[in-house]
Amino acid sequence: MRDLAIFLILAGMLPFGLMRPFVGVLLWSWLSFMNPHRITWGFATEMPWAMMVALATFMGCLVAQEPRRFPPGATAKLIVAFIVMTAITSLFAIVPSDEMYGRWSLVFKMMLMLLLTHALLTSRERVHALVWMIVISLGYFGIKGGMFAFNTGGAYRVWGPPGTMVNDNNHIAAALLTVLPLINYLRQQTADLYIRIGIAGVIVLTTFAVVASQSRGALLGLLAAVGFLWTKTTNKLISGMALIVLLAGIAAFMPQSWYDRMNTIQTYSEDADKSNNRLFLWETGWKLALARPLTGVGFYGTYERSVVDRYVPDATARALHSIWFETLGEHGFPTFFVWLAFPIVGWLNGRH
Repeated sequence: MRDLAIFLILAGMLPFGLMRPFVGVLLWSWLSFMNPHRITWGFATEMPWAMMVALATFMGCLVAQEPRRFPPGATAKLIVAFIVMTAITSLFAIVPSDEMYGRWSLVFKMMLMLLLTHALLTSRERVHALVWMIVISLGYFGIKGGMFAFNTGGAYRVWGPPGTMVNDNNHIAAALLTVLPLINYLRQQTADLYIRIGIAGVIVLTTFAVVASQSRGALLGLLAAVGFLWTKTTNKLISGMALIVLLAGIAAFMPQSWYDRMNTIQTYSEDADKSNNRLFLWETGWKLALARPLTGVGFYGTYERSVVDRYVPDATARALHSIWFETLGEHGFPTFFVWLAFPIVGWLNGRH
C-alpha cells in the first residue's frame, strides 16, 4: 500500500515539474534528502525517480524559459568549477573505470541539479519553500530517530534509510546536525505559537537522534553548533540554561554503552588497530594527495585496494571518515581548494 501511494504521488507530481520547474526542484529535493521511495520495499523502490524528475524539470525550464540568467555570486561559479575539476581528475584517475564512472556520474548529476536549484531561487518565498522541504525531509528522520531512541532507552544506534547516502549512522547524524539550524530558523520565522512549540519539539527529538546515533564526530559537531547558536542568542543567560538542560537531559538518558563509546574520543591515540584509527586514515588521504598532487587518484580511490597499495602499502582501503581528506586524496590539491571555498563562501554569504 505504501509502495502504491508513493508511486501515485511521484507519478502525479511529474507533470507539475514540466509546467513549473521550481516544483520539480522541490520534488527532486524531497527525493534526494528523504528518499521516500527507499522506504517502500516494493516495485517503486528501484525506479529512477530522481532522474525522471530532473529530466522533467529541465524540460520545464525550456518551456517556461527560466532561469533567465546565470545565477550571480561566487557559489554558482564554484559549482561549475567543481564540475569541471572533477571531470578532469576523473579523466586521469587510476581507479577502475566502472567504479570511478559510477561515482562521477552521480556527483555530476547532483551538482548540475544544485546549480539549477540555485538559479531558480529567485525570491524569498522560493527560498522558504526549499528550506521547508529540506526540514520536512530530514526532520522526518529526526523525529523518528528521536522517538526510537526514547523508546529503546538509547541502547541502539539511529540509522538512516537503507540504500541511501545517509544509511550509515555517521552520515544520518551529520545530515540531522546540518538541518538543525534550518529547523531553528523556521521556528524563528513562524508567528503561530503552536507551530513554534511543535518545531521546538522537532529540535529536541532531532538532537536526541543525533546523540543516539553514537557518532563521535556528530557529538563534537553538536557541541560546536550549540556553542555557536548560544553566541547568536539575545538573552544568553536563559538560552544558555535551556541548552544546558537539553543536553544534560539527553546525556542523562543515554546508557553506559554510549558513554563508553564517547570516551574513546579522548583515547584515540591508544587505538592499536590502525584500520580504525582516524588519524591513520586521514594520513592515507594526505599521502595519496602528495603522490598525485594535481589530480589525486580519482573517485573511490581510497576504497580500491590496488590503488592504495600503489602509494600507501600499509594503509587500509576504506572510507577515510573525512570529506576533507577524501576529497584531497581523490582529486588532488587544486580541486580540494575549490571544495574548500564552498564553506568559506557560505560563511561570508551567511554573514552578509
